[in-house]
Amino acid sequence: VQLQASGGGLVQAGGSLRLSCAASESIRSLNRMAWYRQAPGKQRDFVAIITSSGSTNYADSVKGRFTISRDNAKNTLYLQMSSLKPEDTAVYYCHAFKSSSDTYWGQGTLVTVSS
Repeated sequence: VQLQASGGGLVQAGGSLRLSCAASESIRSLNRMAWYRQAPGKQRDFVAIITSSGSTNYADSVKGRFTISRDNAKNTLYLQMSSLKPEDTAVYYCHAFKSSSDTYWGQGTLVTVSS
């Protein structure tokens, strides 16, 4: 599975962005899809996850501000980000999980939030 993330850019604090992650094949077989982010000089951190049944979970730092969703018909994962803060600045990566030995990463899209 190839994952293509897009939608990043420069936004002012308090603004919104929607990230997309297009998959090269049907995402119905993907048990879980998630977003991670990596700020400059830091490790890659979990942001949000959605299961094939639609259950979601979020990092505490983004709860109430970010919403993860998936459109199986379009084979696309989304991350709607609102009330953005400078500390949300990072490269955002999408991730897909089929099994413990079958996982995939997208190439990342940069989100920069100015104060």
